[in-house]
Amino acid sequence: MVVGMEFLIHESRCAEAARCCINWLTKSVMILGFSSEDISGQNQVKASVQRKIRQSIADEYPRLEPLLDDLLPKKSPMIVVKCQNHLNLVVVNNVPLFFNIRDGPYMPTLRLLHQYPDIMKKFQVDRGAIKFVLSGANIMCPGLTSPGGALDDEVEEETPVAIMAEGKQHALAIGYTKMSAKDIRTINKGIGVDNMHYLNDGLWKMERLE
Repeated sequence: MVVGMEFLIHESRCAEAARCCINWLTKSVMILGFSSEDISGQNQVKASVQRKIRQSIADEYPRLEPLLDDLLPKKSPMIVVKCQNHLNLVVVNNVPLFFNIRDGPYMPTLRLLHQYPDIMKKFQVDRGAIKFVLSGANIMCPGLTSPGGALDDEVEEETPVAIMAEGKQHALAIGYTKMSAKDIRTINKGIGVDNMHYLNDGLWKMERLE
């Protein structure tokens, strides 16, 4: 009976590891290898759609609202670029500023976040997690709850967050929470945050779309 139980535990852990690996690989293909060849179409959006996108961004990031007239000028064409794997880019003056997946919330590119570092809620990973995050891996709960990690307890499930790192000044990734900060702290296992966009991935390398 004990041997059987040990086998089931081992099998369960292997299955969880496999799911994490598949999730990681899917996101790596989507963002790490992203290039202009993945663009399937682009359209200048109508004024009504532009207003809707602006309002959605303002609602998600209240601190960014005073800057939206400069970032998304009403007189400048807003282009929505559709890419493979349901990735959408919001582009103004040939510069990708925001992205989303399917109909999910708009998230700033890391280049934009580095210009305005306080527009998002922040989580921090410990030093040991940095290399994994920069390889496209999702953020595991222990990397956020360890002595080098940090959580904003006000953050709920399905919230975009800036991923900071112990000892580093600038965000190294944009994440999307799979559970609330309180649950991450309490459960302390499994994936806490999906890694949506990270330094030196395909989106980071695409500074402009010509």
